[in-house]
Amino acid sequence: MAGHHPTRSRRTTERKGDVRERAILDTCEALLAEKGYDAMTVGDIAQDVGITRGALYFYFGSKQEVVTALVARTVEHLWERSRATAEADDPRQAIAAAMRRTVELWDEHGLVMRTAIDLSLTVPEIGELWSRTADLFITAITAVLERAGIQAGTEPEQASAMARALCWMIERTFYHASQECGENLQQASATCEHIWLISAGLTT
Repeated sequence: MAGHHPTRSRRTTERKGDVRERAILDTCEALLAEKGYDAMTVGDIAQDVGITRGALYFYFGSKQEVVTALVARTVEHLWERSRATAEADDPRQAIAAAMRRTVELWDEHGLVMRTAIDLSLTVPEIGELWSRTADLFITAITAVLERAGIQAGTEPEQASAMARALCWMIERTFYHASQECGENLQQASATCEHIWLISAGLTT
């Protein structure tokens, strides 16, 4: 998984190591909510997990590596769910399903995803993970648009270009909505779904 310390021992692949690593990442996610990335320290993470700083360094070399691994774990959930996004034959159903999943993901992991966006320009590993995630969603959105009758291609009025714009619109809309409350996520979803349907020519 991206973000792991490159020199970690193979011993950490044992079940006990996996459990400890998961505890570190879970604690990191909780501390992001409590303190934020800048204020959070390796010492904070170790203390809340109940291990020494030295023990934590056996798994991760820095706070940035812990957060990168947390982002990697979160985007794996994104990738798993995005695979099903474009599977519905009916474009309307595919769009509705995609927006439901988007709400679920931002509701469950909005803080980690906002952190990933914030750090994507300064932490190359996180930037690469987030860019790959966007590309997967753009591919899924493109497929839905093409099934709705939008011409394939990269020209401004064609499916690939429209999908890219829709993807980044959805990302930014949910980034802001997720800082508020669950109701805002639902409203953001309804608006993005409406715009996607208009783009696909599916409004009546």
